[in-house]
Amino acid sequence: SLAPTAVTCFTRGLDLRKEIEDVVCPANCPLWQFYVFGNGVYASLSSICGAAIHSLQGFSDFDFNALRKILVIKEGFLASSVNWLYNIFIHLDFSHYASYHRVDSELCIKNTALESVGRSVSTARPSTGKKPKKPLDKKAGNKDCKADIAFLIDGSYNIGQRRFNLQKNFVGKVAVMLGIGTEGPHVGVVQASEHPKIEFYLKNFTAAKEVLFAIKELGFRGGNSNTGKALKHTAQKFFSLENGARKGIPKIIVVFLDGWPSDDLEEAGIVAREFGVNVFIVSVAKPTTEELGMVQDIGFVDKAVCRNNGFFSYQMPTWFGTTKYVKPLVQKLCSHEQMFCSKTCYNSVNIAFLIDGSSSVGDNNFRLVLEFISNIAKAFEISDIGSKIAAVQFTYDQRTEFSFTEYNTKEEVLSAIRNIRYMSGGTATGDAITFTTRNVFGPVKDGANKNFLFVLTDGQSYDDVRGPAAAAQKAGITVFSVGVAWAPLDDLKDMASEPRESHTFFTREFTGLEQLVPDIIRGICKDFLDSKQ
Repeated sequence: SLAPTAVTCFTRGLDLRKEIEDVVCPANCPLWQFYVFGNGVYASLSSICGAAIHSLQGFSDFDFNALRKILVIKEGFLASSVNWLYNIFIHLDFSHYASYHRVDSELCIKNTALESVGRSVSTARPSTGKKPKKPLDKKAGNKDCKADIAFLIDGSYNIGQRRFNLQKNFVGKVAVMLGIGTEGPHVGVVQASEHPKIEFYLKNFTAAKEVLFAIKELGFRGGNSNTGKALKHTAQKFFSLENGARKGIPKIIVVFLDGWPSDDLEEAGIVAREFGVNVFIVSVAKPTTEELGMVQDIGFVDKAVCRNNGFFSYQMPTWFGTTKYVKPLVQKLCSHEQMFCSKTCYNSVNIAFLIDGSSSVGDNNFRLVLEFISNIAKAFEISDIGSKIAAVQFTYDQRTEFSFTEYNTKEEVLSAIRNIRYMSGGTATGDAITFTTRNVFGPVKDGANKNFLFVLTDGQSYDDVRGPAAAAQKAGITVFSVGVAWAPLDDLKDMASEPRESHTFFTREFTGLEQLVPDIIRGICKDFLDSKQ
């Protein structure tokens, strides 16, 4: 009989004090701002209006903004020095909606562990006085986070139906914060249980809204937690070009594990690394001392992850109150420079070509040189987070044709190479090496990619080449020398890195350059792999 209390979109279950209270939710609540924890069973930190709306998402024709009257009965209040326990029952009254006049929905909102003593943080967002950041282009997504991610969720009897739903809620929040889009992260989901099931691939959805709906619709499978079997299957089958994987983009599997696996993860981790996949383990509810005897391998996390350096393992004590763990995990997943297992000789190198433009080369032979370096560049995965190509032409002077930062696609690089114009002049190779070391490699010297310099010349240099080449190598640059026609073999070896024989190439004719391409690419990859040992 009392007048209903008007609440805000952000009023939480724990904000109510009366035993029985009739409340009215406002229209046009911004759904994306709701903090709702749970699915069917909601933590008392949840927005009341948000929890009600969330529970009704199965009614496809329901108008969320028309939601009005909610009867809230709160009982079983318990207070202690550490925890508050609430049982809040929400009854939704739809009697005034003709199409739903017989629908009754009852929810239970429960929170068993508020970590603050007698205080809680409001879910409303206070004004900071600052202008809001420019919103992301939702279609393009977060362009600063380039990753192809498979969420390998736990669907075993270990986790159970209730925690499975909490897990889906957490994965959904991670997906939203990642900034999924056509030019940002792409995600898919695999469920681990008795047998792995790929729920959806990278190619299926490129919008956060679609991914959230797909995650919400996932059904609990049950069975043993054969995580190793699922991890191996995902590494081998999930990241194909046909299924939406992108060249030059880090491949990541985020394994969610409640408790411990029923099978071996070590072999699966090895397979994942062989396929260039970065494995993260998010473990929840680690086995207790009493339970360790039931674990097949207590070191399963360290053996499965990409690197045993702490970066690829993530621990959460429980599936409740996981919101604070979302952002740190997203920051890890977007740190492409840390994705060591995706780094190969094809996507993690900087290659600069130092091209002899002296008069002895001639215009026709110069075109053959450009074709030669184009064929080398074609072998690499060039992108803003992958391999980079630069070119410098020299005579007595030097001209930067393009730097490492100018072009981020293979097509752009190949076009730039075709457009290089022949200079003609003398030959000062030593000065050109010094110029390239300082001006081309200098700006990227602290980057993650391995640096390579190819010196292409057809004759004797008028200056010293040994000193500048030694300085380049001291700066961390691996130098290959490629000589044609009258290039002195001694000069070529003086410029090349150790072992000089494998870093020195020579051909009598410019037409012979093409035959050197496979050996040069193998040389780059061998040096790259040796540097990782």
